[in-house]
Amino acid sequence: MTALVPIDAAMQALAKATTVAEIKDLRDQAEAMRAYARNVNAGLEAQNLCAEWKIRRERKAGLMLIDMAERGERHPGRGDHAELRHATPLTDLGIEKTQSHRWQLLARMDEAEFEAELASCIEAGNELTSALMYRSAKRTNHGETFDPGPIEGTYRVFYADPPWQYSDKRPVEGFGAAEHHYPTLSLGQLCGEEDLPDGQTLPAMIDGAAAKDAVLFLWVTSPMLTEAQQVIESWGFAYKSSFVWDKVKHNFGHYNSVRHEVLLIAVRGSCLPDEKKLHDSVVSIERSGEHSQKPQYFRKLIEAMYPSGNRLEIFAREEHEGWKAWGNQIT
Repeated sequence: MTALVPIDAAMQALAKATTVAEIKDLRDQAEAMRAYARNVNAGLEAQNLCAEWKIRRERKAGLMLIDMAERGERHPGRGDHAELRHATPLTDLGIEKTQSHRWQLLARMDEAEFEAELASCIEAGNELTSALMYRSAKRTNHGETFDPGPIEGTYRVFYADPPWQYSDKRPVEGFGAAEHHYPTLSLGQLCGEEDLPDGQTLPAMIDGAAAKDAVLFLWVTSPMLTEAQQVIESWGFAYKSSFVWDKVKHNFGHYNSVRHEVLLIAVRGSCLPDEKKLHDSVVSIERSGEHSQKPQYFRKLIEAMYPSGNRLEIFAREEHEGWKAWGNQIT
């Protein structure tokens, strides 16, 4: 791989780039080389070298985007901003809002911390990815908070497993509060009474992304059933029915041994299932050992019920074919 693009030449090209478009082109080249290195099994060292070039270019693009916004040369993309009507929108730069958000996260990292994170991953023999660096940027910039960026596109089907914030955060031997595993959101943040870190509200983001006729599948645990109804209404949906996931194994609870979770179904407009087959409302699948992980069965069930229309998984942890993923922990 190094023979294809010598290191010195790659760094010189980055130094000479003077526009966001030029840097983005260099970044896309590095990503193509990283993907090629992975596909031909060129080895982790070659793959990480290309990933490093890509991430450095993303950081430089983020620095330029921040500078352009401060000088009024780039429209931030939200609201009217009359004073910026003649500024360059992101679409004209060939950059998506999510890319802009993430690259600026990297740009706001202290340079020493940025270099240390890169070196730490490479020296540990791990695969270097942009997602890993974005998470590091979130921690160093403002702590481990929920900040995945904007929701792009319009969707008919929504699937959500909210990071519920429980009132009882005391650790119990053998069990861990949700805060020990991922950043949680308060009921106020879920319902839009409090802003997310980037100044937007979740109901407004979902309202802007939802089709006129849409369906929402929302996971909730027994202690949060009342709160789930508030979330559904604040997101502009109306409750219709539910599935019950029997986890087989028992879980800790204060009032009983809880071995189930509920997948609520809610709609806006008219959104009956495309398929007329009625599925059993109780599904028994033994839970895994990973905190909050849901069986793939339910995603396939939703696809069977609604085979048409764009689908968005909110608070996703990984990407799946046929779905757009939005969340803080996507790998």
